[in-house]
Amino acid sequence: MAISETQKNEFIDAYTKALLASWSNDEYAARLESDPRAAFAEVGLDLPAGAEIVVTRGSANEATGDEPKARLDNQVALYEAGLESGRFEFHMPSTPQIDTSEIDIDELAGVAGGLTIACCCCPCCCCG
Repeated sequence: MAISETQKNEFIDAYTKALLASWSNDEYAARLESDPRAAFAEVGLDLPAGAEIVVTRGSANEATGDEPKARLDNQVALYEAGLESGRFEFHMPSTPQIDTSEIDIDELAGVAGGLTIACCCCPCCCCG
């Protein structure tokens, strides 16, 4: 069953919210494991009442090195298949790890937006 572009975008939005929440909130990640229907509903993805929901942490696609776009397209296809079969499979990639051991202060500033603010409170400057 092919879904409309709007339905696809709504699914991607909800799936992305679930993914980010599972990475940043241990309580949400636990709910995703124990009560996936309720956890997905929290982010706007309502699944049919009688559906089987399977959530796996990590993904077989991670090991193959597929690009994130390909993994997302695969997840959309799994969602579409679930709409037909009643069995929804969700692959939740592991929390990405950033190696900060070799980042110097200039690189860190770039990651943080590289914003430098200089303020002169001297009454003799042009802003006085």
